This record gives sequence, C-alpha cells and structure tokens, in this order.
Amino acid sequence: MDYTLEKILRSVQKPARYIGGELNSIVKKKNEVDYRLVFCFPDTYEIGMSHLGMKILYSIYNSIPGVWCERCFAPWTDMADELKKYGYRLFALESKDPIGDFDAVAFTLQYEMSYTTILYMLDLAGIPLLASERGEDDPIVFAGGPCACNPEPIADFFDFFALGDGEEISVETVECLRKCKREKLSRKDTLMELSKIEGVYVPQHYEVTYKRDGTVKAIRNTVGGPKTVKRRILTDLDTAYYPDKIIVPLIEIVHDRVMVEVLRGCIHGCRFCQAGFIYRPQRYKSAELINDQTSCLINNTGYSEVSLTSLSTSDHPELGDLLDRLISWTEERKINLSLPSLRIDNFDSSIIDKTTRVRKSGLTFAAEAGTQRLRDVINKNVTEEEIHGTCRIAFEEGYTSVKLYFMLGHPTETDEDIKGIADLSQSIVDLYYSLPTRQKGKSVTVTTSVACFVPKPFTPFQYVGQDTVEEFERKQRLLKDSIKSKKISLKYHDARTSVAEAILARGDRRLCQVVLDVYRDGAVFESWDEGFSFERWTRALEKNGLSLDFYTSRERSTDEIFPWDHLDYGITKRFLKKEYERAMSGETTPACTEKCSACGVARMLGRPCFGKR
Repeated sequence: MDYTLEKILRSVQKPARYIGGELNSIVKKKNEVDYRLVFCFPDTYEIGMSHLGMKILYSIYNSIPGVWCERCFAPWTDMADELKKYGYRLFALESKDPIGDFDAVAFTLQYEMSYTTILYMLDLAGIPLLASERGEDDPIVFAGGPCACNPEPIADFFDFFALGDGEEISVETVECLRKCKREKLSRKDTLMELSKIEGVYVPQHYEVTYKRDGTVKAIRNTVGGPKTVKRRILTDLDTAYYPDKIIVPLIEIVHDRVMVEVLRGCIHGCRFCQAGFIYRPQRYKSAELINDQTSCLINNTGYSEVSLTSLSTSDHPELGDLLDRLISWTEERKINLSLPSLRIDNFDSSIIDKTTRVRKSGLTFAAEAGTQRLRDVINKNVTEEEIHGTCRIAFEEGYTSVKLYFMLGHPTETDEDIKGIADLSQSIVDLYYSLPTRQKGKSVTVTTSVACFVPKPFTPFQYVGQDTVEEFERKQRLLKDSIKSKKISLKYHDARTSVAEAILARGDRRLCQVVLDVYRDGAVFESWDEGFSFERWTRALEKNGLSLDFYTSRERSTDEIFPWDHLDYGITKRFLKKEYERAMSGETTPACTEKCSACGVARMLGRPCFGKR
C-alpha cells in the first residue's frame, strides 16, 4: 500500500472497506497469471460481501490456473471525494491496482437502481462510460445477474452480457478472453468470438428500430449471429462448482454468516415474481452434499450461523433429512440454522424445532395480498386458513411476533383488497390472543411490510400498467387508516423508488442516455434513501423527449414487441399471455410438480423438468 492510499484511508469512515487482506481472500503472483479481471459490486462493501453469487464466481475464476480475479465495491462518497482529491483511481482490494488496468471488469446486476452506481465506479476508475468510446487498451466491461434479462437501458455501457446461470459460462468466457488476448485480437474481433458462446449477448451486434408510437418495431442482428440469445441453465447442482472457502470480512456485513444454496428455481409460478420464472426449472442439491458443503465452510471460516438459501427452502424434498444431518453436529457446536425463505403452505412445527436449537430467528411469511380473490389473481396459491395455521404453529412454539409481507398495486387490486391487508393482519393479532397456550403477560407484534408492485420482464404481468406515484401513496394512506391496532406495525416502501425501478425494468435502449443524464445530475447509491431523487429521473426523461407513463403506467398489448424479445430465458410468450389471461379471470395455475403448465423451459432443456433424479 503506497503512502497516498494510506493518507486517503486515514481520512474516511470505515477504511476496512477498502484494505482487503481478509481471511480466505486470494492473492496471486502477477508473473504467474496471464489474465486479470475484477468482480465489481455496485454497492457498498457490506452489501456486496453479503452476496452469495459473488462468492461463488470469485472462487470459480480463481480456480482457473493463470487467472486472477479480484474484488471492487462502490466506495462511499467520502472515499470517492478523497480519490478525486488526490487523483487516485478506483482500485481492486487484493492488489490495490487500478481496475482500469485490468483485462476485464465484471459487474453483477442485482437491482435496477444500482445502474447509476455502475457509471460512478467506471468514472472513478477512469474507464470510458460508453462501450463505443473504449479503445484497445481499455478493459472489456461485462455483466450478468438477474437484471441481465433486460439489459437494454444500460446496453450502451457494456461490451457484453452473460445470461443465465454463471457457473459454466464464466469459465467459457474467461477462457475465450484469454485466447483472444494471446492472439492479440482487436476488441471488435474479441466480441465476435464471445458471441459464439451460448448465453453471451453483445448489444452492439443488434439494431433496434421503433414505431411512431414509441414501441419497438424490430430487433435485428446486424452481424449474422443468432436472432435470439439463449440463457444458460445449470442442469445439475450436485456436480456444479461450489466454494469450500469464502472470504471472512474484517467488518460486520449485512448477512454475516455462511450461506449454502440448497436449491435453485421455484415451482409455484407467482405471477409477479421474476425470479420464479427466469430461474426455472427448480433444481436441488442432495441433503448429503448440502451437509458436507456446510461443514466444510464452517470449518474454513469459523462462522457460527448457517443460512440455507433459495427462493423457497421449504420446498426441498429432503428438508427433514437435511435438517437432521445438520443438527447432528451444529447443535453441539452452537451453530445456528436459519431458513430465510419459507412458504406458508408447507411450514410445520418440526421446522421450528430443528432451527431453534441454538437460538431463534425471526419468522417472515409472504402472504402478498390481503384477499383470496387477489391471491388467486397473482397465483399465490395459499389460503387464509393456511396463513392462520402457520401463525398458530409459530405462536404455539413460543413466538410472539411474526412479519407478514404484502404488495400494493397488483393488477385488478381494489380498495377492498387493501383493507383486506389490515383485516388479515388484525386476524393474526386476534388469533394470538385466542390461544390458551400463548405466553401469559406477553403481547404480540405483527409487522405488516408492504412493497409496491413493479411489473417485470418474463412474467405474466409484463403486460400490465403500474400504479402512479399518487395512486400508490393514496393506497398507502388507505391502508394506514384501516389499521386500528397498535399491535400491528406497518412499514411500506417509497413509491417513487418503485416507479423509477419500473422505468428501467421494462425499458429500452433509449433509456441509456437517460441513465447517463441522471448520473451526471448527481445520482449515486440510488438504492439508498439518501441517494435517490425522483426529480432527476423525470427531468432526464423530459430532456430526452420520453414519457414516464409510457414506461410505467401504460398497459401493453399482448402482441407488442418488447425490448428483451431477442433474449430467450426459456419462458415462451405464448405461455405468459395465457397466464396473464388466467390472472385476469382469477384462475390459478398449479405448481410445476403437480402439473406441467408448458412454460417452455422443458423445450430449452430438451427433456421434462421433473422426473427421475
């Protein structure tokens, strides 16, 4: 570490964010590697170091001989000010080398409101923001993650995107990049070689034209490549790479524990949930492998808590066996087990018993809507009786608080549905006091957390209009007025942030200039309340002659060409249209394991999604 950097770090809060050197971080000798890339997370160290995908890909890249992958997180504004003051470029944690000197710079796209922070990091690194302005000596800049399913609003800033599961495509792309570097291919030719890899999308190879009404007219490949780019699917989690070590941070992070993925994908098809569609089909690890991976990570990190992560952990078919295996050694070592993603309709007392041997964790259940009618529209497939039954189990097992998660703004929502959230919350309070087994002298707390619905690509609700800011705020006031008990704690999200998110979620390439203008207007860390300004977005849209309502509240025709239609995530438009129609009729669709709904993923796999393991 040089003198200038030492001087900078003495002037900022939390310098441990920037020094590296943590247990299990990987430092290689520069003369023993021929390709260097940096994995960038567009948020603070505490957020980024909590992300499981980063831990997996960091280990995968570094498992390749001759490749060194380092990390970089978005520096807080005090650090950015010091970097600018001393003319010091943004650097990677392991080597402290400027990330602009690396061969490649990779970003993860977890949340639309991080897009301006990506530009902030590129700017601090001295890397041209637009891919078209980068020269042969600039790094290749690419990204992956869930938001890559519609990367069009940031297409101008990236050389390529990796679509789908990252374990295999990460190895293939870095090996291709190494080969192109050895052969001294131009940037243009390197991108052409990358585009031959399944799952690699090079935006500059595609031309988008628009109709007079602003909708997409056509998307055309201009270099003779594939008309559509298929996402990658990892078919077997048991044989997939998983790290045996993870970095142990020097400061407390948001999720400061061992995280072990137990399954990927979801079988339930909630119509608002993008992750439930773009990660299809559901795949799970064996209980034996999960136990072995957990034991290995605990031994190599010293953590005392394990989180079994997935979209719906209680759907794992071997969950009982898995918990028994884990309890056989975690209880004695005082290691806590946490299951953060549990469904209301398959929760039982044995789960509580097995996950509270060391200490209790909070219980959060996603009811999503306040009435059965609306839960049918969104295909939640849980009843009020099941919600009561689950809360009864929790209360009888000694819990005095539960958290219920809802959304405002679902399609077809009425004021009665909103009042239903208050009624359902009150019924949980009443349930607690009706139980003869409740803890005497202790009151109950029901936390009702309410998000704002954001329509997302590759879901049946990609066609619907989003509520306006004013309508969201009216509904929030109605809900607040409908809650009469002090036992209910109401929390809700900022409607303006959700509307800005919706602009980007279904946006097209014309928004690239909007994102750039918002960043130049001072936007950074927009996923934080103190960094967000809705007025920046409305100003930038107006400046570029674009309409807020066009991207948010406008209803889409089922035959409209969408900005992401050239990206294939396996879910067919025919299926999404059918599900949309079923939603409008209040019809539910069974889980994938009960009956195949012909969503299209089996076609992509070339076999049924479920069957003999």
